[in-house]
Amino acid sequence: MKKKQMVALGLAAVMTAGCMTGCGGSDSGSAGNAGNSGSSGFTYTGTAPITDAEGASLKILAETSNYTTVDIANAEIVKTVVANSGVNVDWQLVDYGTYADSVGPMLTTGQADADIILLPDQDQNQVYIKSGLFEPLDTHFDQMPNFTKWLDANPVIKAEITAEDGHIYYVPGTNVGKDYQPVLMYNQHWLDKAGKEAPTTLDELVELLRYYKENDMNDNGDPNDEIPMSIMSDFLPYMFGPAFGLDLVSGFQADSEGNVTYAAADSEKYKKYLEFLNDLYKEGLLEQEYTSLDRDQITTRCANDTTGITFDFSWSMSMTFSAALPYYDGTSATAFVGGAPLSGEYDGFYVGRVELGNMFGVSASSKNIELACRFLDYSMSESCQEMYQWGIEGESYTVDGSGNKVYTEKASDNDWLQQLGINPSFVFPAQQSVASTDALVADWHAENNAWQEQFVTDPWPFIYSTTEESEVINTYMTDIETYVNENATAFITGTKPMGDFDSYITGLDALKLSEVQTVRQNQYNRYLSALQ
Repeated sequence: MKKKQMVALGLAAVMTAGCMTGCGGSDSGSAGNAGNSGSSGFTYTGTAPITDAEGASLKILAETSNYTTVDIANAEIVKTVVANSGVNVDWQLVDYGTYADSVGPMLTTGQADADIILLPDQDQNQVYIKSGLFEPLDTHFDQMPNFTKWLDANPVIKAEITAEDGHIYYVPGTNVGKDYQPVLMYNQHWLDKAGKEAPTTLDELVELLRYYKENDMNDNGDPNDEIPMSIMSDFLPYMFGPAFGLDLVSGFQADSEGNVTYAAADSEKYKKYLEFLNDLYKEGLLEQEYTSLDRDQITTRCANDTTGITFDFSWSMSMTFSAALPYYDGTSATAFVGGAPLSGEYDGFYVGRVELGNMFGVSASSKNIELACRFLDYSMSESCQEMYQWGIEGESYTVDGSGNKVYTEKASDNDWLQQLGINPSFVFPAQQSVASTDALVADWHAENNAWQEQFVTDPWPFIYSTTEESEVINTYMTDIETYVNENATAFITGTKPMGDFDSYITGLDALKLSEVQTVRQNQYNRYLSALQ
């Protein structure tokens, strides 16, 4: 059996960090920055080093790895990129789990003291652009040959990240849009023991969960230590929303005629979704502490063989959850294997991702803007991207006589690979690669991913907001999302009775959801026009 490992997709996943745009002074790349960029005779061509100035340094504000055991700043891939650049980096890393909540206020209050900043969100409302926090990078494109080449090769993304004022403010990482997305995963060993197929409907899932709860699936003599399903709360909308005709992941969704609605405001479908989850919760099929469950805990359950179903980014399928099972031998028969999305009144689907991932900007207040632009550009070079995807030659991969890259046996250890710094999207604008991912995961996993693609739908597209639209969204959307999330937990756990659902809908109306929905409709109309 050929062992493989996949480039970490990161959840970011879910889940994915976006960026905010900000205008900066166009004189910021002037002579005042030359000292840290190199001597007057130095010319940057897109390769390392990016300067010949002794002691050149940059401060970079970014996030820690989502693997708690990984020191991303000291990972070999990251250290190699920094060393090759000829620049000393002062890393200012904020915890992955709290990055958005921590860095957002730092930016708005002017406390982010860094030359390069990973943005806490994608700022489709252009809040940071209008605040003048970030330098317009296109005014420095003569120092960014790798980035401009990449933009020319990706015209759709170039159009997406061009702000309302015509400038480009961020260097983005990218996600794979349909491959290796969040999916349902079943312990195949448990399925076989139960004599059942992977469920394709809500009813079949409930039947399987009840079976797991009542039987000694791990053969340890204790029928009460099984946890039928282990799912982090963020993935509940992914797993169950589609069966009710809802894209709760994107939030806003459009029907076949282009009419936009907010999924969590659907008085019929969303209520049924919450009622279903509340029933699971009351029956103990959705655990009482689901809101605090994390990936490390799920992995421990896999290692103890105490859980049979989970939902996560496909990366975890063979690389984390299967690898933790005490009997996994590299085959799908002993693994957590991805299944089809669940159907209910509506056909199930999986929600893909917008390709735009983490975005990095250069602070308009930086004293080293030209050097920062060069560093971001070098981090986008083909040599760096190759390193992000494949790692270090001789350590994580070798090159055969035909010039093909082949992963080493060490690369089959996910912990080792993460510590090497594979796909360091937390600190660099890394571009995900399906090819290198396929080469890393087990053969059965790559085949399963290819099969899953048929179920993946496009998410709500990335669309920049106009000034007027930004004002509406900034004024209302945060309160709406907080309100929805708090009420969802209350309805699911029963601390708020379903009899209060109508008042929940009334509360959305009071939060001016209709005004936001009008904005999203106008934006979607523009998007459809741009596609014609």
